[in-house]
Amino acid sequence: MNARSALPFDNSFSRLPEQFFSHQHPSPVSSPELIRINATLALELGIDAQWLRSDEGVQMLAGNALPEHATPIATTYAGHQFGNWNPQLGDGRAILLGEVTSPSNGLRYDIQLKGAGQTPYSRSGDGRSPLGPVLREYIVSEAMNALGIPATRSLAAIITGDNVVRDHLLPGGILTRVAQSHIRIGTFQYFSARQDTASVKILADYVISRHYPEAAQTKNPYQTLLENVISRQAQLIALWQSVGFIHGVMNTDNMLLCGETVDFGPCAFMDTFHPETVYSSIDRNGRYAYNKQAPIARWNLSWLAQSLLPLMAEDEEQAVALAQEALNGFAATYQHAYDAVMCKKLGLNPSSPTSLMLIQNLLDLMNKEQCDFTLCFRFLAENLVPHKEKSSGISDFFHLPAAFNPWIEQWRCQVGKEFSDLGGIQTKLLAVNPAFIPRNHLVEEVIESANTRNDLSPFHSLVDLLEKPFDYHPEHSRYAQPPRPEQVVENTFCGT
Repeated sequence: MNARSALPFDNSFSRLPEQFFSHQHPSPVSSPELIRINATLALELGIDAQWLRSDEGVQMLAGNALPEHATPIATTYAGHQFGNWNPQLGDGRAILLGEVTSPSNGLRYDIQLKGAGQTPYSRSGDGRSPLGPVLREYIVSEAMNALGIPATRSLAAIITGDNVVRDHLLPGGILTRVAQSHIRIGTFQYFSARQDTASVKILADYVISRHYPEAAQTKNPYQTLLENVISRQAQLIALWQSVGFIHGVMNTDNMLLCGETVDFGPCAFMDTFHPETVYSSIDRNGRYAYNKQAPIARWNLSWLAQSLLPLMAEDEEQAVALAQEALNGFAATYQHAYDAVMCKKLGLNPSSPTSLMLIQNLLDLMNKEQCDFTLCFRFLAENLVPHKEKSSGISDFFHLPAAFNPWIEQWRCQVGKEFSDLGGIQTKLLAVNPAFIPRNHLVEEVIESANTRNDLSPFHSLVDLLEKPFDYHPEHSRYAQPPRPEQVVENTFCGT
């Protein structure tokens, strides 16, 4: 199969005016080797996985060869990074090859090489990625997808055969990232800051056409666009909170208009529950702590609103009122989504004040007792119905402290009031409370094995396991257990 039929590109973003991007070919690497192809995702995208595994496919994934109809570009954007304004960012180490339309759902998807060499936006960077961040992003992005959380996807990972220089020499890698689009709040900010309203309108019209076509039929398409993005982001953050996910770099250039989670550098799933938990090595003031993710999302969205003001109304005062109305809806949308997903994890009715009280009381207990976030919810799912006989589950190695007993009795009573079939509810709870998450110490084990021993078998084992995070098997118990004190990873880092 030739490259043309293997990757049926149709590149709409590159047909926009050239102020939105720079044409940029990937930089060749010396001796690329395939690590993994995501065959399931390839099938969803209508891409032949066997071709991707071929010599021709690997050369394409490495950036050494371009398939026909690719239009490699690096996109431009700005952004607030940790609250500080940077007027010129852009894809410093990522090159968008093109877009494909999925035969399974008709949606358009970007195919991007991350770590493919310098671009006009690299500044002093080398445009490359160490292997470790490539493996981390593959693991975490695919785990997010398996957990039902919108996220960019990983189609392939390769090792380049070249070293990259960070604190010391590290093997290099390239990730093939898939997203419904890579348009960021920072993309709008870039043109808004330059008072280039014409470009803001072109971009907004493009996003409406690609992601929110129903908005075009409304009285004020740009207000509707803002409302839709706010709604998607509120629901996304609620899902993050429900699994203890901490993004770590919630800059405005890391929030996508399509509503997918992007950038899995300094991120982590919490082990011990503390609302103030921070994992990013550069978030020294806790700006992006677990309990601040919702307000930060709204803050970021306020900058999108500001960018869209000239499009929402000719009168500035009227435009500000419309934007404020949309932003005021964030809190209610987020709270509704959060209450719904947390109640779903516990088999409770989100419209009941008692249910919401039980959730808050549980979180307070978890914080006080220093309880593992994931295992607490999984334990409750396994023990909604008290077992007369020993059953196989995380209860083999994990139990909640006695301080939880009164809460557990109140919870069981509340669930019993609302549902007669507790066995059926328990089955549902086991299907939404994971036993396995990409714990940081496991990810670090994978990276250490790859960097020091050139052994990628731990990577494949972890990715395989996380494809079914709700299916617990005792032989994989070590992947479910929290880290021992010497295994705790307190900081994560970006790959630049």
